[in-house]
Amino acid sequence: MLADLSPLIAATTQWLVRAYPASGGALAAALCEVQARQAVTVAAWLRYPTAMDAALVGMAGPGGCARLDWITGAGPDEDADEDAVAWRTWVDEVVASWAACLLADPGLAEEAVGALHGGGPARGLPVEFRRLLAPDAGDRSAAALLRHPDLLSPVADLHHAQLLARLTPGQALIA
Repeated sequence: MLADLSPLIAATTQWLVRAYPASGGALAAALCEVQARQAVTVAAWLRYPTAMDAALVGMAGPGGCARLDWITGAGPDEDADEDAVAWRTWVDEVVASWAACLLADPGLAEEAVGALHGGGPARGLPVEFRRLLAPDAGDRSAAALLRHPDLLSPVADLHHAQLLARLTPGQALIA
């Protein structure tokens, strides 16, 4: 199932790091991308907790990033050809919003990762989300924009209530 969500995770990660770029050089960009990917992975696994959920989003598609672009003012280059921006159709707005929530709120990130280890796609996997849960000074510096609560709030606020509902004990697994 993890492979089924990989295009969604890759595209949503790419959107986040383009909307909230790293401050610094190549190492900072890599550290920023790792943090974004970890947050997006947690969010995607929470949003699509079963193989059936992943298969359905794979068939129907996640919806793209048009609303996210409008909210943040981000978007493709006007001169970019269609093939160069095709990945944007695989961005999942809810996953991006949930990932923004996790990046901005360490306590919520801890709760979300804890929920994954209780069941769902991460059950039994030796996954670690250290850069999301315990970023060091280099991580924080590289992802200053990506982790800034005020900058993330337009995206995070879109589906924050749904994330909280998903993390509430007793909720159904289907998001």
